[in-house]
Amino acid sequence: MISTARYWFLIVLTLLVYAAGMFVTLMENDSAQFAVMAMRMVQENDFINLFKGTKEYLDKPHVHYWLAALSYKIFGIHDWAYRIPGLLATILAAYSCFGLGKLLYNTNVGRLAALVFMTCQTIVLAVTDVRTDAVLTGFTIFAIWQLVAYVEKSSVFNIMLGAFGSGMAFSTKGQIALLVIGLCILCHIAYTRKWNQFLSWKVLVALAVFVCTISPMLYAYYHQFDLHPEKVIRGKNNRSGIFFIFWEQSFERLSGEGIGKNSSDYFFFFHTFLWVFLPWTAIALLGYAHKLKSIMGNRFAFRANQEFLTLGGISVIFFIISFAQFKLPHYMNIMMPLFAILTASYLHHLATSNKKKTIQVLLGVQYVVLAVVFIAVLILCFYVFKIKNWYGYLLLAALLAVVGHFCLKKEEYYQRVITLGVLTSVLLNGVLNSHFYPNLLKYQAGSELADQIAQQGISVDKVYKLTEDYSWSLDFYNKKPVKIMDIKALANAKDIWLYVNGEQLQELKDAGFQWQEELTADQFRITRLQLKFLNPATRKSKLNQRHLVHLQ
Repeated sequence: MISTARYWFLIVLTLLVYAAGMFVTLMENDSAQFAVMAMRMVQENDFINLFKGTKEYLDKPHVHYWLAALSYKIFGIHDWAYRIPGLLATILAAYSCFGLGKLLYNTNVGRLAALVFMTCQTIVLAVTDVRTDAVLTGFTIFAIWQLVAYVEKSSVFNIMLGAFGSGMAFSTKGQIALLVIGLCILCHIAYTRKWNQFLSWKVLVALAVFVCTISPMLYAYYHQFDLHPEKVIRGKNNRSGIFFIFWEQSFERLSGEGIGKNSSDYFFFFHTFLWVFLPWTAIALLGYAHKLKSIMGNRFAFRANQEFLTLGGISVIFFIISFAQFKLPHYMNIMMPLFAILTASYLHHLATSNKKKTIQVLLGVQYVVLAVVFIAVLILCFYVFKIKNWYGYLLLAALLAVVGHFCLKKEEYYQRVITLGVLTSVLLNGVLNSHFYPNLLKYQAGSELADQIAQQGISVDKVYKLTEDYSWSLDFYNKKPVKIMDIKALANAKDIWLYVNGEQLQELKDAGFQWQEELTADQFRITRLQLKFLNPATRKSKLNQRHLVHLQ
């Protein structure tokens, strides 16, 4: 086992990486879009109706936006304020990993599960590029932990907390929360044979807590949609918000109806897992295989030192979501706590069973992963975006010194596997949050032009655009959604700034408009990186421009 001092040292390093990501410019689309949606709630004092630009928003429930709006109310409208609920939810998830790992196994597994969860790649990214999944993941694993505690201890307090967590998770992203929570609890009860826990008055209390928790979200949906059947949402009228969230939402995701299809690859989430769970992927895969062999070897008979929750939950959820026609990598975030506990339990098993050869092999794998990350970091810092200031070199040198120290330090293989895994995450994400993302986001035109607007003292009330094309980062950093003006109305417009792309700029010229002042920023879809963009020699070929022209 690693010492308490080492454990908290690694936790602090991870939290420092999180802190660096709190001040990164918001990324388009989702982070900046959701930040704007919450901003409008505060500015318009409307916490019932959700809007995405000019269109009413049905896709996801309200809790994520309400929490962001609450943070704005307390701290003001800032990008770091938007991220606070996601950060707190991630810390809640880590603590819940500890609690559930301790409940299913022991304290050491719980502590390690929290550390693995906090340092897997997709979770670190989720604290910087905050979407609804951070809050969803936090409340989902909290609910699972508390409901398992109820199954084991029959405490009404635990089942009430579990119901509250379930309600918050459901009110954040809908049915996927209940699917994951329900499947995990069913797997646990089926394995432990504690079906009698369903036959209790405490379950009715939990249902009451759940209904109370989701009531504000249901009221908002009812008020915005059910009371207005005339509204046309994605080409349909008579849309019931309550029916949507209880029934239609997940089926739309599975079929691709309404939101479109982006992948019919049934192995999408498998090859996605290979990077989202780094640097723990290899250990997780071996842990999954070991758990499956152990459970099947015992013919699913209950053993006091075993659990089926993680293996069963991962397997069934993975199978179901693989059939969805609309897939994105962050859809896996909700499963990361289960993988973290499974991985931690396997590492603990190797240590307590004295499996030195296996641990030695895994240490070799960790060194390979670290070497790849080391090379990637050097490429990012000295080729893709060169470090240009002394403190950048100082930070990189400090990170490399810490990593080098523990690489050379002679200690038990088990400790080195864990320490190097965490340090690999810290090195990569420390550089991403403090160097790569700040440089990358200079190619997000909306936020760059918002900075120029502020520097030149241009009134945001005078900024317009020609179409409904998104301008989320410009909206957020202007602290005002950009208004739309039809090109026909421009003839009578005086003293306005128009936000346009290259084609629209040419359209204005062809229509005879002239201007003397123009601001320009490079634009690239930064969440879809390409090698030609990362290569400085070919970067310009992948760039577009966005312009602000002053029509007088």
